[in-house]
Amino acid sequence: MESSTPVIVAIDGPSGTGKSSTSKAVAAQLGLSYLDTGAQYRAITWWMVTNGIDTADPSAIAAAAGKPEILSGTDPEKPAITVDGFDVAGPIREQDVTSKVSAVSAVPEVRTRITELQRSIAASAVTGIVVEGRDIGTTVLPDADLKIFLTASPEARAARRSGELKGADLHATREALVKRDAADSSRKTSPLAKADDAVEVDTTDLTLQQVIECVVTLVEEKRADR
Repeated sequence: MESSTPVIVAIDGPSGTGKSSTSKAVAAQLGLSYLDTGAQYRAITWWMVTNGIDTADPSAIAAAAGKPEILSGTDPEKPAITVDGFDVAGPIREQDVTSKVSAVSAVPEVRTRITELQRSIAASAVTGIVVEGRDIGTTVLPDADLKIFLTASPEARAARRSGELKGADLHATREALVKRDAADSSRKTSPLAKADDAVEVDTTDLTLQQVIECVVTLVEEKRADR
């Protein structure tokens, strides 16, 4: 089948595995749309923090889950995200949001709201889309054409994240990653997990370019089979 065949690719895995960089590069290379689902959870968390919602109170979070208007751009070269018309691409990466996103994301009403948003974006992607997150292959898009689960050792992931966070303490970064993994893997609603039919790619000893090439090959093989 032609390379223009629309294909929905789900890329899951914990942070620090190269997920975002890989997903953006693959989408750009293959002419696909791109969606960073983690940014949407960060966006709703940013809104909660900004509006004084108690992020330690699941019922308060649930009551407010439908209020913010979240719009996600799908251009892999410059993925935009706004909340109520405000560009939040920068603020959602700040530590105050990062420290609270797991708690907000665990609330079922939040997951339902964001999952609906993600499904509608994927359904409207004419050329196909790369959707990256933690529960895409298992919950959001269980019928995705291709599911990939990226993994890496905690040490490799911590080294990458502390590099991204410029001067962050390696040990503290590793502890934070392990803590977030535990929170995301044990939550009742849509826990972080590898889908049964996902292809697992261990990125511990691979360069980013090697990971990108691996995923591009997997997508092209999937397109050829259709």
